[in-house]
Amino acid sequence: MHDVFGAIYAADDGSSAALIEIAREFSPRLVIHSAREIVLDLAGLTRLFGRTQTIAEELRRTAAARGVQIRVAVAGTRTAARILVRHRAGLTVIASGTEAEALALLPLELLQDLSPLSPRLSASAWHRNFPNDPNDPNDPNGPNVVVRTLKRWGLRTLGSLAALPPDELVARLGQSAIRWQRAARGEDPGPLVPSVPEERFEQALDLEWPIEGLEPLSFVLGRLLEPLSAHLERRDQGAAVLHVRLQLVTREMHERSLQLPIAMREPRTLRTLILLDLESHPPPAAIDRVVIAVDPTPGRVVQFSLLTRPLPSPEQVSTLMARLQALMGEARCGSPVVVDSWEPGAFAMKPFAPVEAVAPAPRSGGLVASLRRFRAPIIARVQAEGGRPARVVTDRRELPGGRVESCAGPWRTSGQWWLHDARERRDGAREMWDRDEWDVTLADGGTYRIFRERRAGKWFVEGVVD
Repeated sequence: MHDVFGAIYAADDGSSAALIEIAREFSPRLVIHSAREIVLDLAGLTRLFGRTQTIAEELRRTAAARGVQIRVAVAGTRTAARILVRHRAGLTVIASGTEAEALALLPLELLQDLSPLSPRLSASAWHRNFPNDPNDPNDPNGPNVVVRTLKRWGLRTLGSLAALPPDELVARLGQSAIRWQRAARGEDPGPLVPSVPEERFEQALDLEWPIEGLEPLSFVLGRLLEPLSAHLERRDQGAAVLHVRLQLVTREMHERSLQLPIAMREPRTLRTLILLDLESHPPPAAIDRVVIAVDPTPGRVVQFSLLTRPLPSPEQVSTLMARLQALMGEARCGSPVVVDSWEPGAFAMKPFAPVEAVAPAPRSGGLVASLRRFRAPIIARVQAEGGRPARVVTDRRELPGGRVESCAGPWRTSGQWWLHDARERRDGAREMWDRDEWDVTLADGGTYRIFRERRAGKWFVEGVVD
């Protein structure tokens, strides 16, 4: 069975939605090139309509009944159908295998209407990846430049371009010239890649009676997430962002969005994450309607290793982090990272994402000292002699203190003093600090970092040097 393709071209851009609807009624395999042009795969429709002429007439009749004026061209290749539908009004049908002869006398300028398709990309995919205008006059591989060059050679028709020796054409215009010569012969650059209709991954439920509390909401979420998860699985997709919209009896909308660390579609995990988030941010009134929507992303491919310890699954990690955030607060859970600041002990929290352990590179040289900080500095009483600490005493049994054998310092640091407004510091900036730091070795042999708050005049033990 020969390939049969039909191209339909609307008279204006305003009928784009109707044009797509008409095309999908005839064939599920189609490529949307623009708001006015669609190419359909008509192979197999002859069993329903008979001759290809009848298919083309039925296309025009259906469009006219809905108030859409279209041109129709049917050929054995998509390229020939696209060129013919732009050149000839009404209805055009050519036999499969005669594309080169049918295009031979057409003007060379028709190449300017074709998008520069690659063998693996449809027109819509091409424009998503290469958003530049395909008719850019500055593009050396674009049709405008190619057509101008060919016309300077004295060529006027597609047939004259198709008859040129390919080797000499490539030598003068480069490899891209072969694409345009094949288009002049009506040859396709690759197999048809159908345009996939945009899908909405969303489930909604109108409740007969308002519900309050998370327990009855849990059953509603399970009822919505099961079909949503099945839809994602059929499309090999996962949820990247989970949107929950709760319509309340007060006519207000309580909305929450959960940014998931990795593509997920397991309904029980998604339900648990929603419930834990709503536990921290409960709706203020009873719920009338529940809507769950998903921003899809391609499903993940997991490759396990026989040589490394397996990491916990993303579902387990996400559920654990959600429980911790509900218990401790969102800003208190995650992985600590060092911030760009001179403030001692300053750090920030980022979302927790486990990675495979990598063996540290071997160190060259001797031992390396490290400071083990106390998360709450220990209050100390320091006796100074000559402006230098001479004795350190604390109330901690495990850190009794003692006489200072040797010390180094002071190192003075300060910051955030430029923020005089307490509200500015409370809204995100850290508190100001102004301190003198010392490293001291006590009589017990331990080395400690102590500091004095200059404003308050108090001493603290910040950590121990290991």
